[in-house]
Amino acid sequence: MFPFGRTVKEVTRMSFVQMLKQTFQKEYSGKDPELKKHYKQKLIEWRKTSSIVRVEKPSNLARARALGYKAKKGVIVVRVRVKRSSGKHERPNARRRPKRMGTLKKKRRKSLQWIAEERAGRKYKSLEVVNSYWVGEDGQYKYYEVIMVDPSRPEIQKDKELSRIAKDKGRVFRAKTSAARKAKRKQ
Repeated sequence: MFPFGRTVKEVTRMSFVQMLKQTFQKEYSGKDPELKKHYKQKLIEWRKTSSIVRVEKPSNLARARALGYKAKKGVIVVRVRVKRSSGKHERPNARRRPKRMGTLKKKRRKSLQWIAEERAGRKYKSLEVVNSYWVGEDGQYKYYEVIMVDPSRPEIQKDKELSRIAKDKGRVFRAKTSAARKAKRKQ
């Protein structure tokens, strides 16, 4: 039997990386009932942990690789939990009826993904944020995995792509990550 329940024809037509990518896409699409059950279990576990947790391996390897993850010393993945809402808005204290207070239908100017990247950047100050991607969501929270790099590691300094990112100090706070640039464009 071939990996992931594939036939001989399917295996010869596609590479292993393509099969892996399709499997992850299938898992996150929510079509397979067994994978959907596994996904719900993961969310229940994540809800019990703290808001920022270092992860050994990325949960969606294909997506992480596409965004710059490499299995090297000095490359770290962090899962961040962000509350889903439009945020807190100050209520005016002037005389108005509640309908005209102006606290409803206000949106955040930052995306939740950018907020997650910034929180990871604040917790791990010596590391630089490379990129991040969506991992899951429930009724209350959204979960993102943030890829981070340690600029002081020799393995990172030798790598052309990662060393360029590592030299760029405070990328997240200057809106240099892809999520931050997208949020900036919408403003």
